[in-house]
Amino acid sequence: MATKIPVAQTRMFGNVFICRDCNKKIRTQMVRILAGKIRCPRCGRHAFRPVKKK
Repeated sequence: MATKIPVAQTRMFGNVFICRDCNKKIRTQMVRILAGKIRCPRCGRHAFRPVKKK
């Protein structure tokens, strides 16, 4: 089994969110997502989810 590198895990999954409507990836801080300040550039919605680790 491969060893996971923490720096790579943070780069790939840290502060990355996906729009629930159009699946656009956005990299921003969790605080801004929870405050509703971030809007999807593609569809304009405010609904995001964290990216899933595979």
